[in-house]
Amino acid sequence: QAQLAESGGGLVQAGASLRLSCVTSASTFQNYALGWFRQAPGKERDFVAAYDWGGGGTEYAASLKGRFTISRDSAEKTIYLQMNDLIPEDTAMYYCAANPYGSAVGLKNGARYWGRGTQVTVSS
Repeated sequence: QAQLAESGGGLVQAGASLRLSCVTSASTFQNYALGWFRQAPGKERDFVAAYDWGGGGTEYAASLKGRFTISRDSAEKTIYLQMNDLIPEDTAMYYCAANPYGSAVGLKNGARYWGRGTQVTVSS
């Protein structure tokens, strides 16, 4: 069972930046593909970015690459999502997700484990 705990969401104005965190356990960090999804009100959950298990490679949603960056800290067993130049359309619940021994592309196509999410609201 993956352990995932998101934080860092909040209410910001358009143009601002936020960094989301997803704290995991040692086994989760080492053995799972880890990434981020988001779900806006009334819409489906969409892929944002992910790492292969072990952190070897990354995958991004094409529309977000350049503004959003995924990163990881092995010492903290945490992955991050740096979000820059936020726009109101980025308003959503952001979820950390994981697949055991998976690829980033595989996680993009479906995650087995989910965190509870952290809300990001961008005002115009």
